[in-house]
Amino acid sequence: MSAKENKDRDTGASGRWLRKLSRKMTGEVQDRGEVIEYLREATLRGVVEGDALPMLEGVLTVGDIQVRDIMVPRAQMTVLNRDDDPQLLLKTVIDSGHSRFPVLDEDREKVVGILLAKDLLRLAAQSDKGDAADFDIKEFMRTPVFVPESKRLNVLLREFRRSRVHMAIVADEYGGIAGIVTIEDVIEQIVGDIDDEHDVDEDVNIRKDGDRQYVVRGQTPIDEFNEYFQTELSDDEFDTVAGLVMKQLGRLPRRGETLQLAGCEVKVMRFDRRRIDTLRLTAPRDIVPPEDRP
Repeated sequence: MSAKENKDRDTGASGRWLRKLSRKMTGEVQDRGEVIEYLREATLRGVVEGDALPMLEGVLTVGDIQVRDIMVPRAQMTVLNRDDDPQLLLKTVIDSGHSRFPVLDEDREKVVGILLAKDLLRLAAQSDKGDAADFDIKEFMRTPVFVPESKRLNVLLREFRRSRVHMAIVADEYGGIAGIVTIEDVIEQIVGDIDDEHDVDEDVNIRKDGDRQYVVRGQTPIDEFNEYFQTELSDDEFDTVAGLVMKQLGRLPRRGETLQLAGCEVKVMRFDRRRIDTLRLTAPRDIVPPEDRP
């Protein structure tokens, strides 16, 4: 690009807005809310890509979020017991689909290590040969990292990156186990949901995910939910399943929190500080989808 073209670009609308934003970021603005408003205005003018705006906002606000806001609470943790039979360890890992597991002591009061699912490949091989009894979980446990509930996510992310650890045990004020938090939980607060095989496609609100197991988008209309699960939830006050969940709780839930809805167990899988994104529902019986009914 020629010097003239560079000059023209710098003196165009984009260049002016970038310089204006730079000045604001270097001292003229003390309030992050004002910076976000400038970013939004720059997005409307095409200076900032529309997909980038939510991430920029996430970067600016992640320091306001504490670990307790996004952790999986203790009651919803999938854990391994150090003294469990090897076959039970393997079954728990396979059934859960997770990649990392806190390991508890014999009293189930302390986390004594972290086990990676990939470390059980040896156990799976030994099981095929009938040698599983020789497996010693203590040989594979990693040292657990503990963080307080009040830690800010921007600080936690730096610690995750520095230590190359992807999971931390959240300790309450008395030193007990409050829950767990992963690096994915933190990153999702910045970049949005990271889809995996358990997520629902954007054009599908309800998806069967196993025996009596279903993944439901929070924005599923109540009438669609009623038709699928043959329930009679009222839509007088709210239009979506997420609205009913928040009404029942009286607040935004925490990830991993469970409740009863129309005779089904509902677990919050993904949410942000504004809305519930994904729910996992366990029905009392297997449901035949409406399109497959006679």
